[in-house]
Amino acid sequence: MDSSNGLLHVKTKKTILACTAAMIIILPVYLFYCLACCCETLQEPVLHEVGAEAKLYDHAQRLSAEPGQLTEPPQERQIPQPHHLKHHHHYITWSTWDSQGTDEMPGMQNAVAQEHSEVDAPLYVRNGDPAEPGGTLNEASGGISERGRTQAASPFNASNTFSGFGQRRLPEAIIIGVKKGGTRALLEFIRVHPDVRAVGAEPHFFDRNYDKGFEWYRNLMPRTLEGQLTMEKTPSYFVTPEVPARIHAMSAHTKLIVVVRDPVTRAISDYTQTLSKAPRLPAFEDLAFRNHSIGLVDSGWSAVRIGLYAKHLEHWLRHFPQQQLLFVSGERLVTDPARELARVQDFLGLKRIISDKHFYFNQTKGFPCLKKPEGSSLPHCLGKSKGRRHPAINARYIQQLREFYKPFNLKFYQMTGQDFGWE
Repeated sequence: MDSSNGLLHVKTKKTILACTAAMIIILPVYLFYCLACCCETLQEPVLHEVGAEAKLYDHAQRLSAEPGQLTEPPQERQIPQPHHLKHHHHYITWSTWDSQGTDEMPGMQNAVAQEHSEVDAPLYVRNGDPAEPGGTLNEASGGISERGRTQAASPFNASNTFSGFGQRRLPEAIIIGVKKGGTRALLEFIRVHPDVRAVGAEPHFFDRNYDKGFEWYRNLMPRTLEGQLTMEKTPSYFVTPEVPARIHAMSAHTKLIVVVRDPVTRAISDYTQTLSKAPRLPAFEDLAFRNHSIGLVDSGWSAVRIGLYAKHLEHWLRHFPQQQLLFVSGERLVTDPARELARVQDFLGLKRIISDKHFYFNQTKGFPCLKKPEGSSLPHCLGKSKGRRHPAINARYIQQLREFYKPFNLKFYQMTGQDFGWE
């Protein structure tokens, strides 16, 4: 009996010792976790109003300043835009935004055109019927200094977020066109680069949302670390006359990328996209020509007008030197994506990282796909809206369109110094 009690006593002591040891190990870990959560909350507060920006700036500066030093909070910004956002409220909660790995703001789907909303207006509307994006540009000054792998101090470039995960900055490079030229493919491909961060959806800031102001625009941008490049793409910028001056007002050093494609094929692709959403759309030739018998092309139809690249480029060259524009071949982006991406990386001042090893050709889709896209280890092809089968169109109409575009194409070749071989 005594032996049994002694054995039980020994077992009880061992159990107590094991529990005590476990508590000694677990308790510090738990306390460290709680402390880390508190620190994270302090470093990433929620903004509830524009006035909180100065408080947040002061808090961040106090954390980073040397003992005995305290920097001044930012002064009120004078941003050259139609309307300032002095009375707008901001609700930015990082735990429900960036932690999900998205590039879009909460509610952005209501304010920004979605990924597949490239149709500007019904394609059967003639030129002049829909109102062109308008508004006058206020006199502007300042801007973002040229990228030298670091971010310069600027009223535009100052971020309203201060955290260990980077800042939101206005884009230093923009894919400005053209619709149905391959802009989505280029954006997906360049985002593979670790030094590039881009908005997934099309902001349409400079053509449709300019009155919302630069603060609104910057809040759409993803956070970037020092040395990373912020980008966006909105294909309709290239054909909107007001946009070049507006982008120049933001920064005279913005790098601009235009993906161009055979204008005849592009027009048919444009029509095909609209036809998929409006099955009762008139036949392609009924929209492309004012008179079938004599081959009089209707240049007022948006699908035709977009392909007049030389005319649109004239607007841009009034505000930007040609060396700030890169013209990417939509055809070569399909047949040799690595070659075109090498040109893009060089143009953006990036190390050549994206190469042949990142692509494989999808025979079903008819264009290249990524082996490992951004944020994934699985292969990825563009959505089902890309690579649609084009309707059959009489060869006579195709030839008439080629004759129409020929002088514009030749002028475009001369302006860019590139022969795209569309003839």
